Amino acid sequence: MTEFNKEKQIEYWKTTAISDMELAEIVIINGKILHGLFCCHLTIEKALKAHYVKSNHAFAPKTHNLEYLTAKSGITVSDEQAGLMAKLMQFQLEGRYPDYTISTPSPQKTEELLKGTKEFLKWLIEKL
Repeated sequence: MTEFNKEKQIEYWKTTAISDMELAEIVIINGKILHGLFCCHLTIEKALKAHYVKSNHAFAPKTHNLEYLTAKSGITVSDEQAGLMAKLMQFQLEGRYPDYTISTPSPQKTEELLKGTKEFLKWLIEKL
Protein backbone atom coordinates (compact mmCIF):
# COMPACT_ATOMS: atom_id res chain seq x y z
CA MET A 1 0.00 0.00 0.00
CA THR A 2 1.17 3.53 -0.79
CA GLU A 3 2.45 5.57 2.12
CA PHE A 4 0.26 8.58 2.84
CA ASN A 5 1.92 11.96 2.29
CA LYS A 6 -0.64 14.71 2.90
CA GLU A 7 1.18 17.52 1.10
CA LYS A 8 1.96 15.34 -1.90
CA GLN A 9 -1.67 14.25 -2.15
CA ILE A 10 -2.97 17.83 -1.93
CA GLU A 11 -0.50 18.97 -4.59
CA TYR A 12 -1.50 16.07 -6.87
CA TRP A 13 -5.21 16.88 -6.66
CA LYS A 14 -4.63 20.62 -7.05
CA THR A 15 -2.27 20.27 -10.03
CA THR A 16 -4.50 17.82 -11.86
CA ALA A 17 -7.57 20.00 -11.21
CA ILE A 18 -5.81 22.95 -12.85
CA SER A 19 -4.76 20.75 -15.76
CA ASP A 20 -8.32 19.48 -16.23
CA MET A 21 -9.59 23.08 -16.23
CA GLU A 22 -7.18 23.90 -19.05
CA LEU A 23 -8.29 20.78 -20.91
CA ALA A 24 -11.96 21.70 -20.48
CA GLU A 25 -11.38 25.04 -22.20
CA ILE A 26 -9.48 23.46 -25.10
CA VAL A 27 -12.08 20.75 -25.62
CA ILE A 28 -15.00 23.20 -25.49
CA ILE A 29 -13.29 25.59 -27.93
CA ASN A 30 -12.95 22.63 -30.27
CA GLY A 31 -16.67 21.90 -30.15
CA LYS A 32 -16.72 18.91 -27.82
CA ILE A 33 -19.06 20.53 -25.33
CA LEU A 34 -20.15 17.47 -23.34
CA HIS A 35 -16.60 16.22 -22.98
CA GLY A 36 -15.50 19.68 -21.92
CA LEU A 37 -18.22 19.88 -19.29
CA PHE A 38 -17.19 16.42 -18.09
CA CYS A 39 -13.72 17.93 -17.56
CA CYS A 40 -15.32 20.83 -15.66
CA HIS A 41 -16.88 18.29 -13.29
CA LEU A 42 -13.54 16.52 -12.97
CA THR A 43 -11.86 19.84 -12.18
CA ILE A 44 -14.13 20.53 -9.22
CA GLU A 45 -14.04 16.90 -8.10
CA LYS A 46 -10.25 16.96 -7.89
CA ALA A 47 -10.13 20.33 -6.11
CA LEU A 48 -12.62 18.99 -3.56
CA LYS A 49 -10.49 15.88 -3.12
CA ALA A 50 -7.56 18.15 -2.24
CA HIS A 51 -9.78 19.68 0.45
CA TYR A 52 -10.82 16.23 1.63
CA VAL A 53 -7.16 15.25 2.08
CA LYS A 54 -6.43 18.51 3.90
CA SER A 55 -9.36 18.12 6.28
CA ASN A 56 -9.26 14.39 6.90
CA HIS A 57 -5.54 13.61 6.70
CA ALA A 58 -6.43 10.60 4.55
CA PHE A 59 -6.52 9.51 0.92
CA ALA A 60 -9.45 10.94 -1.02
CA PRO A 61 -12.40 8.59 -1.45
CA LYS A 62 -13.13 7.00 -4.81
CA THR A 63 -16.31 8.90 -5.49
CA HIS A 64 -17.45 11.40 -8.10
CA ASN A 65 -20.19 12.93 -5.96
CA LEU A 66 -19.40 16.61 -5.49
CA GLU A 67 -21.95 17.14 -2.72
CA TYR A 68 -20.52 14.22 -0.75
CA LEU A 69 -16.95 15.46 -1.18
CA THR A 70 -17.97 18.94 -0.07
CA ALA A 71 -19.69 17.63 3.04
CA LYS A 72 -16.81 15.34 3.98
CA SER A 73 -14.28 18.14 3.43
CA GLY A 74 -15.91 20.43 5.95
CA ILE A 75 -16.04 23.39 3.58
CA THR A 76 -19.08 25.60 3.22
CA VAL A 77 -20.05 26.62 -0.29
CA SER A 78 -22.44 29.35 -1.41
CA ASP A 79 -25.83 28.59 -2.91
CA GLU A 80 -24.40 29.58 -6.29
CA GLN A 81 -21.50 27.13 -5.91
CA ALA A 82 -23.87 24.38 -4.79
CA GLY A 83 -26.02 25.07 -7.85
CA LEU A 84 -23.01 24.84 -10.12
CA MET A 85 -22.05 21.51 -8.57
CA ALA A 86 -25.56 20.19 -9.16
CA LYS A 87 -25.39 21.21 -12.82
CA LEU A 88 -21.94 19.70 -13.29
CA MET A 89 -23.10 16.40 -11.79
CA GLN A 90 -25.21 15.90 -14.92
CA PHE A 91 -22.11 15.91 -17.10
CA GLN A 92 -19.97 13.53 -15.08
CA LEU A 93 -22.12 10.63 -16.21
CA GLU A 94 -21.69 11.39 -19.91
CA GLY A 95 -18.01 10.58 -19.80
CA ARG A 96 -18.43 7.36 -17.86
CA TYR A 97 -21.60 5.63 -19.01
CA PRO A 98 -22.38 5.15 -22.71
CA ASP A 99 -26.11 4.65 -22.15
CA TYR A 100 -26.54 7.98 -20.36
CA THR A 101 -27.58 10.78 -22.68
CA ILE A 102 -27.93 14.46 -22.03
CA SER A 103 -28.59 17.27 -24.44
CA THR A 104 -25.80 19.67 -25.22
CA PRO A 105 -26.36 23.05 -23.55
CA SER A 106 -26.49 26.25 -25.55
CA PRO A 107 -23.25 28.14 -26.18
CA GLN A 108 -24.32 30.75 -23.61
CA LYS A 109 -25.07 28.10 -20.96
CA THR A 110 -21.80 26.33 -21.75
CA GLU A 111 -19.88 29.60 -21.29
CA GLU A 112 -21.65 30.20 -17.96
CA LEU A 113 -20.70 26.72 -16.73
CA LEU A 114 -17.11 27.13 -17.89
CA LYS A 115 -16.79 30.55 -16.25
CA GLY A 116 -18.44 29.29 -13.05
CA THR A 117 -16.06 26.33 -12.92
CA LYS A 118 -13.02 28.60 -13.32
CA GLU A 119 -14.22 30.90 -10.54
CA PHE A 120 -15.07 28.01 -8.22
CA LEU A 121 -11.70 26.37 -8.86
CA LYS A 122 -9.90 29.62 -8.07
CA TRP A 123 -11.88 29.94 -4.82
CA LEU A 124 -11.20 26.32 -3.84
CA ILE A 125 -7.47 26.69 -4.46
CA GLU A 126 -7.34 29.90 -2.43
CA LYS A 127 -8.92 28.00 0.47
CA LEU A 128 -6.31 25.23 0.46
